[in-house]
Amino acid sequence: MYEGMIAETTTVQGPNGDSIGAYIAKPLGSGPFPGMVLIHHAPGWDEWYREAARRFAHHGYVTISPNLYHRNGHGDPSEVGARVRESGGISDAQALGDIEGALRFLQTLPNLNGKVGVFGTCSGGRLTFLSGCRIQGFDAAVECWGGRVVASGDELTANQPAAPIDFTADLSCPLLGLFGNDDQSPTPEQVNLHEEELKKHNKSYEFHRYDGAGHGFFYYDRAMYRQEQAVDGWNNIWAFLGKNLA
Repeated sequence: MYEGMIAETTTVQGPNGDSIGAYIAKPLGSGPFPGMVLIHHAPGWDEWYREAARRFAHHGYVTISPNLYHRNGHGDPSEVGARVRESGGISDAQALGDIEGALRFLQTLPNLNGKVGVFGTCSGGRLTFLSGCRIQGFDAAVECWGGRVVASGDELTANQPAAPIDFTADLSCPLLGLFGNDDQSPTPEQVNLHEEELKKHNKSYEFHRYDGAGHGFFYYDRAMYRQEQAVDGWNNIWAFLGKNLA
């Protein structure tokens, strides 16, 4: 069976007509293929997310990852990410506008099957859940250790004025959550609160929690990588997306 893909940078339209960079990886062929929007983590629009985009494309998903830090300059992703964090982070409103722009970009493609999912890790996991609640058009959401989905007090800022958990009633698609039981953002207790709210509003979801894993256990290039838990997590992702986007 023939396999192939094309991966390249492109642009999408963010809020107020802003044009921002994005990385897209597409299976070759007529399809139709489901789509995925990948929301990068706080360290930035980095190599891991490009590799993840190609991985999703290899599994048959037209995948786009918008650069949410585009307006903060270019250069080494870790340096750009550090500047963004020092300045208080990007606003939820701007991020959601960029994510919706990536979704609409996919929806214009002729070989899309009409269904699009959203995936993110760390702060991208937080934005994944928020996107599932605030943006219409996603058919599945994969939240990987979304920090500060449960937040209050000093964790709320002008750029991020509300806790995503407060929008649970508006979640409009099935949710998959992957969490490490050694994580501190979110803690197991925060994941419990997250799950309780999903149950309260009768949402379609499944959570997988991993012993021996902390924050970022998918990142093979970092000390927090946990091979066994990561492999199982990816298998759960493919099963969940196959059920909801095929």
